[in-house]
Amino acid sequence: MHKLDGPVDLKEAAVIAWRRDLELQRQNRIFTARLRTIGIDQQALDGQIKDRKIREETEARKHLAYANDLIRHDQAMCILDERHKRDVKNLNKAIDEFRICYQKPETHREFDLNDPQALKKDFPARISDTDPRCTVSSIQKLPGEDLQQEERIRRQQKQIREWSLAQQKDLKNALEDQKFANRLYDKYRIAQDQRACELQQMEEDTRRAVHVATKDFNRAQATESTTKRKLEKLQEQEDNSIEIANQLHSDLLTENPKQAMSAFGPNRVIVHRWKGMTPDQLDEVTRKQKQQVQEKKRLEEEERQRNAEWERLRANDARAAVLLERQQQRVNRQLRKEMDCQNMLLSRDHKARERFLKNEVYVNVPTGKYFDQFNTTSR
Repeated sequence: MHKLDGPVDLKEAAVIAWRRDLELQRQNRIFTARLRTIGIDQQALDGQIKDRKIREETEARKHLAYANDLIRHDQAMCILDERHKRDVKNLNKAIDEFRICYQKPETHREFDLNDPQALKKDFPARISDTDPRCTVSSIQKLPGEDLQQEERIRRQQKQIREWSLAQQKDLKNALEDQKFANRLYDKYRIAQDQRACELQQMEEDTRRAVHVATKDFNRAQATESTTKRKLEKLQEQEDNSIEIANQLHSDLLTENPKQAMSAFGPNRVIVHRWKGMTPDQLDEVTRKQKQQVQEKKRLEEEERQRNAEWERLRANDARAAVLLERQQQRVNRQLRKEMDCQNMLLSRDHKARERFLKNEVYVNVPTGKYFDQFNTTSR
């Protein structure tokens, strides 16, 4: 018995796979109508790739310039933001220090209501019989026993005066605090405006420097262009003068007959330099023309005689052709009758053969499997 499950030759399998891939690629190229009829314009594709690379490089440079401008503006905004934050921090710090130094809780008018040491500082319910705190409801004094009225009124007036002075002082302190805060805010706004003016001045100086440099470059270019045009004009004037002098002393204006002779032969002349023929040449031309007239008359006479002979021969040939055509028509009618009989016999045989093929031979109709075997390979 032969061994059928032997080892596979890897090299041969690789070659077979490579050939199968080539066949598939070839089928794709051949069976794809667009690639087969149109093809690929490699030069146009290379040009498009080159244009796209140039466009991408231009866009990259533009984006880089925009990015640099954005970075510069962001840096400036960061600097301004840091300064604003620092100024706000200093302002808040100054306000806190002012509150700590000049707005302590002990200086408030209502501090006695929230004083934690109020019980320690409070007086006893009664010190003596003359204690002004002993009112009618305390039953320490009876109505009509107001012995300290003047002192009480004086103390009330003094208390009202102290309250008024305290209110005036608080109002003055509040106004001073408001003025101080306004001064700090005005200083901050002035500093911000000064910084903005400095930045605007720096930008204007930079733009002015760029404009000056551009103007100087354009002026240098204009000067160079003017100098170049002057030199070209001087060179053109000098060339024109030399050309005019050469034309004045040339053979063209002096009408030298030798200047019209061509280098291709003695009988040829240069058309744009030729000044006309000499009298001898004109006599020779007249003599040649007379000879040509006589020769033309002789040729016309020979042509007339030859045409007459041809007319006679053509008439004889026409009569012979008419007789031959009539004989040919009689033969053609006889041949047509024989051909019609032969065609009738052939038609009868052809119809009999078609009936035989249709009824006996072509009885099997081809299926789709029969047509699928075609166009499966590119070879």
